[in-house]
Amino acid sequence: MNAVHKPYDEKMQKTIEVVKSDFASVRAGRANAAVLDKITIDYYGSPSPINQVASITSPDPRTLAIQPWDMKLLKAIEKAIQTSDLGINPQNDGRVIRLSFPQLTEERRKELSKQVKKYAEAGKVAIRNIRREAVDTYKAMKKKSEITEDDLKEYEKELQDLTEKRCKQIDELAAKKEVELMAV
Repeated sequence: MNAVHKPYDEKMQKTIEVVKSDFASVRAGRANAAVLDKITIDYYGSPSPINQVASITSPDPRTLAIQPWDMKLLKAIEKAIQTSDLGINPQNDGRVIRLSFPQLTEERRKELSKQVKKYAEAGKVAIRNIRREAVDTYKAMKKKSEITEDDLKEYEKELQDLTEKRCKQIDELAAKKEVELMAV
């Protein structure tokens, strides 16, 4: 890969990491603490992810136990989970909040599958925007005579190949997540 593309490839890699974390937040019937990553609570005036104010354990494959370090946060965590799009009702016993993950219905699997597709498409759009930004930069370099017309054509081709490779990566991640959703 041409060194000129390195900063854009790094941005594309970061986009893929974001897509991976989005996919991890889609619950697949098993208890997975990553589903709580996007849920925040107000902790002394600043929004904090649940995993920064509580310990999260999985006593069995279908249950998560959330034990806040500060017991005053118990109600806030419970409320944040109830108002999230997680679709699970938390059980609060006064010390620990338990989340029981039910078997996914066919309808819920399809909904989650659509969500995965939406995350994947958003990732691919972000990658294409990075490509557009790079092409604009290269065209500006050509205009200032910093690179030749042949360089510009070569850079655009290399960048297109890189974009296709990264989009394919996202498609593969999405397909893997969908298989996981349908297999549970």
